[in-house]
Amino acid sequence: MKNYFFYIPLIFISLSLNAKDDQISELSLPELGDRVSGAVSSSEEKAIGEMFLKQVYSQAPLISDPILFEYTEHLIYRLSEYSQVKDRYFTILLIDDSSLNAFAAPGGIIGINGGLFLNSDNEGQFSSVLAHELAHLSQRHFARNVLKSQDSNLASALVMVSSIAIALISNNPNAMAVGPAILQSQSLRYSRLFEKEADRVGFANLVNAGYNPNSMGEMFENMNEIRRLSGDLPPEFLLTHPLSSSRISDAFNAAENLSKDGTKQDSLEFSLMKARLEIYYESIPSNALRLFQSKVKKDSSDANIYGLALAYEKNNNYLESLSLIDSLIKTYPKNLVINNTKIDILLEAERYEEALNLVNEFLEISPKNYPLSVSKSKILLSMSKFFESEEIIRDQLLRKNNNPDLWFLLSEIQRSSKNIIGYHQSRAEYFILLGQNQRALNQLEYALKLTQNNFQVSETIMTKIIDIKKELNKSRGL
Repeated sequence: MKNYFFYIPLIFISLSLNAKDDQISELSLPELGDRVSGAVSSSEEKAIGEMFLKQVYSQAPLISDPILFEYTEHLIYRLSEYSQVKDRYFTILLIDDSSLNAFAAPGGIIGINGGLFLNSDNEGQFSSVLAHELAHLSQRHFARNVLKSQDSNLASALVMVSSIAIALISNNPNAMAVGPAILQSQSLRYSRLFEKEADRVGFANLVNAGYNPNSMGEMFENMNEIRRLSGDLPPEFLLTHPLSSSRISDAFNAAENLSKDGTKQDSLEFSLMKARLEIYYESIPSNALRLFQSKVKKDSSDANIYGLALAYEKNNNYLESLSLIDSLIKTYPKNLVINNTKIDILLEAERYEEALNLVNEFLEISPKNYPLSVSKSKILLSMSKFFESEEIIRDQLLRKNNNPDLWFLLSEIQRSSKNIIGYHQSRAEYFILLGQNQRALNQLEYALKLTQNNFQVSETIMTKIIDIKKELNKSRGL
């Protein structure tokens, strides 16, 4: 299993927090000022982030789950309201890896391994990791590290980030070998001072967001248990940045004098997301069913019942799956996650009219909701209502134009509707986001051959081809 590391693995957060009374006092933050912006401006950080993003899209396996994405995105934006991040525009990446890790990259990119959900007991623990990453962004640690380094040239930074991305999210052993050397010598390995700052800021923001102050210490205990169970071969990020036992006590000491009354630690939605991922990472359907049957016997919690419903769906037992989901809907009649899950099960069971009626009902409550819209588009596609299906995805792309999953789905809809020119154009956009410009160029050249006398379409395609060729020549040094 690969371990992804960029900016900071959340396994080794160090705490140096002074809390008193029943609240977190106003944060004393450094004046970043013009010196930092002179080293790396916000626009340059975005350019670096865009390069890194293409490397991730092209190299790392991602989880394609609109329900999981919607939950994660909403949580990050909600936590960011208590942070000092000024430009609250984030790109969220769900990395398909069951190991515990997360990262933040320049330009507001936040990546989360599926394993972060699996190894967090509740939303408070999960949020403590996200709050730490948001602190790295708000304090502009990347730019401040560049300011400290001898080489603050943007081009060097772009090459460095690209190299690190390739080394740490690819299967290339030779590439992996260069990763530690770059991290040792360049500005993505933070000093203890920056780590403490991120710890202090993240902890304060977590508490101000209403979470139990013990959440961070509890997350440390989970991390420590991972290290213990790993024996002589702990994950690479724990070898490089060991978690000392004092950090656990430091976290709890920081929380000791803070009131726990009225704080939140968990949510129904988080427990549902964790159950989704437990099913996702169990490749054998019968094993998933046995796992959640056992869980429900011990504890018939809503999350376990939800997980069992998903397990039945994975085993194509749609009647049992829907029966369990309906039992949850009786308790939570307006819960979007549970109802969206029912819609998707109905779709899998080929009960299209029921699925369409239900998704329409909830889109009236939550217009343009991302997972509901994707579900409706897939239902309409299954019903051969291609135009309506395509319109929904095009509407979503107005807000999520850099989402590869949406471009891929659009291309599939267009292929089904025999819109072959549109298919090649959309597939090209998909490859562009993945940083695969040559494959994108091939798609557009296929499309161009089919345009015949349609001048407007051919001109649009030619403009795109010229832009891609410029990018390819630039990458080749031509």
